[in-house]
Amino acid sequence: MSTPHVVVVMGVAGTGKTTIGPLLAAELGVPYAEGDDFHPPANIAKMTAGTPLDDADRWPWLDAIGQWAHGRAGLGGVVSSSALKRAYRDRLRSEAPGAVFLHLSGDRSLIEERMAARKGHFMPTALLDSQFATLQPLEDDEAGVTVDVSGTPQEITQRAVAALRRLDS
Repeated sequence: MSTPHVVVVMGVAGTGKTTIGPLLAAELGVPYAEGDDFHPPANIAKMTAGTPLDDADRWPWLDAIGQWAHGRAGLGGVVSSSALKRAYRDRLRSEAPGAVFLHLSGDRSLIEERMAARKGHFMPTALLDSQFATLQPLEDDEAGVTVDVSGTPQEITQRAVAALRRLDS
């Protein structure tokens, strides 16, 4: 990418945001921030208990991610956030208007398999259905790209870099 963008790696749980985000940041030579680290403890407790977050839970979390992204404007960065709804992405853009979204997308069975193999993560596979029900894919007027999550993390990262570079051309 010619200008250092702030890239928000988005998608349902289990698509690899936490794996692909740091790889993408390293490839682009910019810092990475883990979106889960911006959750207040009450959100983590809710999700650990298998209770989906509601919008009131998400707004402060999205604002914190947006503030990080705003601080990286013009410098570049990569941050993960599920950003499942258009309204959530709009909230992030209100803080960081130049943010670009990388939607990691894939087959539900593959994502469930990957989630089941994770160790020590607070998000149970039981919440995957609510994630897919909430998901509103990127719209044509949103700056971003969608990349399939099949393959190795390195393959996914290379597809992401290529897709993001096409945005600049």
